[in-house]
Amino acid sequence: MTSHPTTIVTFGELMLRLAAPDRERLLQSARLAATFGGAEANVAASLARFGHRARLVTVLPDNAVGHAALDQLRLTGMDTSLVRIATGRLGLYFITPGAVLTPTDVLYDRAGSAFAETPSEAWNWPALLQGADWLHVSGVTPGIGPRACQAALDAADAAVAAGVRLSFDGNYRSRLWATWDGNPAAVWRTLLERATVAFVNDLDIALALGERFAETDLLARRRAAAHRAFTAFPRLETIACTVREMDGVDACNLGALIFRRGGEEAISPPRRLSQMVDRIGGGDAFAAGVLHGLISGMGAGDALDFGLSASILKHATPGDFNRAGVGDVVAMIAAGGADVRR
Repeated sequence: MTSHPTTIVTFGELMLRLAAPDRERLLQSARLAATFGGAEANVAASLARFGHRARLVTVLPDNAVGHAALDQLRLTGMDTSLVRIATGRLGLYFITPGAVLTPTDVLYDRAGSAFAETPSEAWNWPALLQGADWLHVSGVTPGIGPRACQAALDAADAAVAAGVRLSFDGNYRSRLWATWDGNPAAVWRTLLERATVAFVNDLDIALALGERFAETDLLARRRAAAHRAFTAFPRLETIACTVREMDGVDACNLGALIFRRGGEEAISPPRRLSQMVDRIGGGDAFAAGVLHGLISGMGAGDALDFGLSASILKHATPGDFNRAGVGDVVAMIAAGGADVRR
């Protein structure tokens, strides 16, 4: 770890997650399992457990649901001092769990939420980033709508002006962008221009640059895309991504890649995950793990292994938030498997 906690600000919407239980279809019975989650909150929750000072910038409604959400954020250990309380509603998302050959389905109900309706000029980014070392945003936030999109872009500009490093996770959500006339390619390009670390793959880079990477080998394709991104975006230092091969809805092979400016790269070989409990939030746990590794001075390969192991632990944890600390991740890396710890 670094000698003092690193301060990472994340910006995004926290939602109420309502999931059909026991592999039921949505509202097959009058039961839903409720918890809270959202990409940037998930990252902050992991970083707080890794010992960093993680601050979430968001808006919660001034009602019982909003205050319950705030309580859950506090339980993770993150700093909630930058959370705004306002009138309005909390965004929702519904999950129908996958089974056999039917994939998990996510249904958003976040239009008109307190977060989505907050004007972009309401955010005082120089003040919100005071004392921050990093800002983390994802492609989910600008996909919500024009106000959130402009706020995310303003946050990135303010980070650059303040010398705060930007971490960007692509997280392209087609169902969000389909609800309004935003330009995701322009947004991706702008955020990658300002990012120091990006959690993106060849599809994200192709979206930003309007180019196509045609290599048939996945590693070669992602390497070519990464090298092209380093040329196009001079601030960018590191690109990392997972490599997932699904085998039904309960099993996959999960590996990861990292590329550094200057040519350094590392591969974390695929690990077999079976009987997955909950894969939602796995990418956020990976991003938080890699960020922790880089901030802590790990080499590229060790940071990648830490991120992948954090993601694997999230696949075994219900809900959006990862519950693993540094010791849990280190133990998984050391054990290399699922043997009993005594």
